[in-house]
Amino acid sequence: MSECLYEVREPGIGLITLNRPDRLNAWTARLGRMYFESLDKAMADPNVRVVVVTGAGKGYCAGADLGTLQGANADDDDESILDGRMQDEITRMPKPIIAAINGAVAGVGLVQALMCDLRFAADTAKITCAFSKRGLVAEYGVSWVLPRLVGPANALDLLMSSRIVMPDEAHAMGMINKVVPAAQLMDVVMAYASDLAMNVSPASMAVMKSQVYNDYEKDVATASKDALVLMGESFLRPDFKEGVLSYVQKRQAQFPPLSL
Repeated sequence: MSECLYEVREPGIGLITLNRPDRLNAWTARLGRMYFESLDKAMADPNVRVVVVTGAGKGYCAGADLGTLQGANADDDDESILDGRMQDEITRMPKPIIAAINGAVAGVGLVQALMCDLRFAADTAKITCAFSKRGLVAEYGVSWVLPRLVGPANALDLLMSSRIVMPDEAHAMGMINKVVPAAQLMDVVMAYASDLAMNVSPASMAVMKSQVYNDYEKDVATASKDALVLMGESFLRPDFKEGVLSYVQKRQAQFPPLSL
């Protein structure tokens, strides 16, 4: 059984499913390789405009497989998950990546979800950092991303206590964009992703994603000046002409694929 599934759905959604349901999709080196290979496929495919990541079965990702952490998982050819590509790479990929958190998420699974651009969660999901209860530290870049989403005080609470957080509290903190009844989660996420794929300029999304991550530590004057340069470049793209024409002609826009 493949530990990670990938398919392309209309109208341009790359759907990645973490697929170890018997282990609540716990992360392994093999799963990590297949996950990033799927992301690479999605980024290289001009027909894919949005990526959605979810988990098979009852969990999203219950963190690292403890056997892997102990270096005792023969199925992974003795490769440690620490040797793989890092989760922060998601933030530098040009297409939007949405986490559809369908169930329990912890540890590296939570970091993966937090590094995604948007997070929708089932109302039954359970969320925890888990690191401190395993004698570990804030790993995989969670100390960078979590405070930016929920603030330093909330981040320290969640990291130090490793307490379980329910979706409504996570939403109130800013960790989750939207909480959805579990039975409706994928329908809601796919509808949102479809809207992005059909009605939004891929070039605009790529540039804005880069702006949000890169401007965070700039002062406002520098970010504003840089935006003027990027705005001038956007006027020269076919996306701008199509965006204006489709609005004037009251029709759906036909934006070109992202040029990498």
